[in-house]
Amino acid sequence: MSPETLKYLLIGVVSFGFLLEKILSYLNIQRPVPKVPETLGQYLSSEKLLEAKAYQRENYNFGLVTGIFSFALTILFIYMGWFGWIDDWIGNYISNPLFHSVAFFALIFIGSDLISLPFDYYSTFVIEEKYGFNKTSLGTFFSDKLKGYILSLIVGGSLLLVFLWLIHQMGPHFWWIFWAVAAVFMVLVNLFYTAWILPLFNKLTPLEDGELKQKIIHYAQSVSFPLENILVMDGSKRSAKANAFFSGFGKRKKVVLYDTLLEQHPPDELVAVLAHEVGHYKKKHIILGMLASVLQVGILLFLLSQFIFSENMSLALGGSGWSAQLNIIGFTMLFSPISMIIGIGMNWLSRKNEFEADAFAKETFEGKPLAEALKTLSVKTLSNINPHPWYVFVNYSHPPLLQRLEKLEN
Repeated sequence: MSPETLKYLLIGVVSFGFLLEKILSYLNIQRPVPKVPETLGQYLSSEKLLEAKAYQRENYNFGLVTGIFSFALTILFIYMGWFGWIDDWIGNYISNPLFHSVAFFALIFIGSDLISLPFDYYSTFVIEEKYGFNKTSLGTFFSDKLKGYILSLIVGGSLLLVFLWLIHQMGPHFWWIFWAVAAVFMVLVNLFYTAWILPLFNKLTPLEDGELKQKIIHYAQSVSFPLENILVMDGSKRSAKANAFFSGFGKRKKVVLYDTLLEQHPPDELVAVLAHEVGHYKKKHIILGMLASVLQVGILLFLLSQFIFSENMSLALGGSGWSAQLNIIGFTMLFSPISMIIGIGMNWLSRKNEFEADAFAKETFEGKPLAEALKTLSVKTLSNINPHPWYVFVNYSHPPLLQRLEKLEN
């Protein structure tokens, strides 16, 4: 395929992905505001549903503006050959191919992040602030950015160097070696995320002794789930929204509860939320999810290995000759439909796992407190209780609220 044909193919693929995303978002936002479901009668009012719809519409409109801007900029970069121009410009100053590639990706990453900075600021300090969610200070906002840059430089830069070195040294066989490296890295991140990475951004403290801790320990013992590390994270430092999650395997298992979760829910609901998370562990969802992610990375790396040494792709993006970094950019665009299909499959699996974890919590604890916790979370976060089925199919990693409540309460 000629460079010119490839260039227009890239424009077509990027345009298709953009239009599909926006059509699905439009269908979703056009869903009517429903009557208050009977099961949510004590938690929700018509006024609250209208407020939730206003919040969702404001995010939709904002996403439309940012999406059009990003789409137009990407099309310009492809059509005008600016990716290749940047690559050649860096080559005038850096002759080492590895450092040349790292400098290219660093410049693209930082440039992209700086361009998106005003949009991030508006989302956080205007939209989220308007609806009472934002708790982030300006200092925390910019501190997070700086820490993210440093972490990306150290961790991302190291992985990128290994990746590019393998491409140059191993040729088409680089993919399975880096696949092994990536798999080890993913396991290490899961094991040490709460010990090494999370403390850079949040404060973690052990859950204080009291009724909640005793109920959690009692439940964990009743399902033979060894639990020693129960941590509380200062999520209220950034947002009023609440969450909980597990991290690690074996003896390194940790459960992390947002402080906002503790403020918004009584002990029985919190134990039910924990029971749901234990259900993921007992049903081996965490391990299977990790294996699925590793398999996904392997598939994408194999496809990249069949494509990355094509000189025509580099020329299509405006390069003066073969360039690994330009071909990586081209690959992410050209194969985005495959990534979308894989993502749909992963989301389907995730929704199935959520139902199973809910059922486990209902069987080993109670369904009612988990249902009540879900209702409170949904109302407080102004979530959409009437999403479009196609939007759910493509984008939702969790089942819609009413579907979960139907299974928990019946």
